[in-house]
Amino acid sequence: MSIEIEVLNGDASWKTVEALFQAVWPREAVAKLPWGHIEWAHADLRVLIDAPEGGVGCHVGIYFRTIIWNGHQIHIGGIGGVATREDCRRRGYASIALNAAAETVRANEAARFMLLFCEPHNFAFYQARGWRPFAGEVYCEQPGERIRFEAMAPFVFDIKRAPDMGTIDLCGLPW
Repeated sequence: MSIEIEVLNGDASWKTVEALFQAVWPREAVAKLPWGHIEWAHADLRVLIDAPEGGVGCHVGIYFRTIIWNGHQIHIGGIGGVATREDCRRRGYASIALNAAAETVRANEAARFMLLFCEPHNFAFYQARGWRPFAGEVYCEQPGERIRFEAMAPFVFDIKRAPDMGTIDLCGLPW
């Protein structure tokens, strides 16, 4: 069996993944989550894995941003919107999609590291794939204000070298 992986433009491919997002994160469930009120950035690129049964089985969003870390502008890659359809879980699709996303970010030679945000039940999954907790503070934009982002825990992944602490300003919406 072969696995079909595509890396597509984020905005242009939204309609392709919208049903997956609604299945994984129904609006009524999201409203009850600690991050349910957050306004999120749109993915610049999307890694999609097609399910053998048809449709998109897994999604990883890729974000490129110039952030400020401890007063220095740094270009990074972000990972967000990692979603796998219920019937496609435990097949390694998320790991494959994350690896494809990391290779895509590496191809952008300006990116120094990757950053994602996750909930506690996903910590072990990301740590097993080389992601490390970021122990510093993260700030981001939300409608009309700049906030300290605490809705989910930040994790970093080395491209060149990722910081473990300090202050990161996302200079925009979180992902």
